[in-house]
Amino acid sequence: MQQKPLAFRMRPRTIEEIVGQQHLVGEDKIITRMVKAKQLTSMILYGPPGIGKTSIASAIAGSTKYAFRTLNAVTNNKKDMEIVAAEAKMSGKVILLLDEVHRLDKGKQDFLLPFLENGMITLIGATTSNPYHAINPAIRSRCQIFELKPLTADEIKLALIRAIEDEERGFGKLKINITEEALTHFASGTNGDVRSSLNALELAVLSTDKDEEEVIHIDIKSAEECMQKKSYSSDKDGDGHYDVLSAFQKSIRGSDVNAALHYLGRLIEAGDLQSISRRLLVIAYEDVGLASPQAGARTLAAIETSERIGFPEARIPLANAVIELCLSPKSNSAVIAISEAISDIQKGNIGEVPDHLRDAHYKGAQELGRGIGYLYPHDYESGWVPQQYLPNKLKNKQYYQPKKTGKFEQALATVYEKLTRKK
Repeated sequence: MQQKPLAFRMRPRTIEEIVGQQHLVGEDKIITRMVKAKQLTSMILYGPPGIGKTSIASAIAGSTKYAFRTLNAVTNNKKDMEIVAAEAKMSGKVILLLDEVHRLDKGKQDFLLPFLENGMITLIGATTSNPYHAINPAIRSRCQIFELKPLTADEIKLALIRAIEDEERGFGKLKINITEEALTHFASGTNGDVRSSLNALELAVLSTDKDEEEVIHIDIKSAEECMQKKSYSSDKDGDGHYDVLSAFQKSIRGSDVNAALHYLGRLIEAGDLQSISRRLLVIAYEDVGLASPQAGARTLAAIETSERIGFPEARIPLANAVIELCLSPKSNSAVIAISEAISDIQKGNIGEVPDHLRDAHYKGAQELGRGIGYLYPHDYESGWVPQQYLPNKLKNKQYYQPKKTGKFEQALATVYEKLTRKK
């Protein structure tokens, strides 16, 4: 019979064996307290892949001695859930780990809800998606929500050493000589994903020939070959991706060039030119705006160049754009102005268009008073004449409040203030 993968074999059997997630399973932390008191509630564990969601569920089951079953919300059907429910009726309680819980359809959800209500099934839902966005409120309201964090390199290294030394589930019966450099590469090269690190270690052990003394030697070269992936991983549809995009924009808004380039690098490694392009254009007009309007045109040119040449060279024009946007003066006056105008409209604070501004290009318009009294600015020497344009109920409203952070908007502000005084 084929042996199960190392990552499966090394799953913790009790809470004490869990590596990482000490904010949840450390001494006197919430999940540890629940297990000790034998007062489990249904919960949703969310975070990136490979960081311990299934491990925590199996450790809870092992620590409480309750029956433990694993299903997938997509691949398992309602019949599978009925089997778990029948077992719960017989034994009194079953812990059900439901992977991809955010994909639970209505039929399965309606079946599960009564068992969650009466406590016969303790649901541990696992998901990589933000439960506040992705999970049906009926399920979410019956569960505690716990966010798991990527493991640190030191925590992953501890899990790797355990796997190497464990004689029952790991490679403790083999003679393995692994360099510190290789161990560090396995631990730091998966962005906090302990399962990927264990998979890479297993591949290295099983694919390396023993020497004359039956020793398996694993060096940095072997580690690099067995990682089979870049050290940086990115889930384009997950929360982490949007967190990086958010940090990217906020770093540029805060004029921190080094942080912005770091987050740009992460997005480039994820190969997401579309998100980078969209976000840079938004930043050019939302955060730099009228303080340096030429930055918008140059950003667009950099994006068009990037799209034409593709990665890896696309990183160069993108870096140019990011550095310019970071160090440009900032103004969000246009964003604030249009947001306030739209807010008035949404509140019904609109008013009638003044008669002298209404369309007069049809027969009978004059009889209705349309367009009468309109002053054509080009007929005046300065190209401007005092005249009411806003509806009566808003005639004194000022949406635009200039910021004087850049020379261009300083010039606009001078004209704006002069016109406001004349009016």
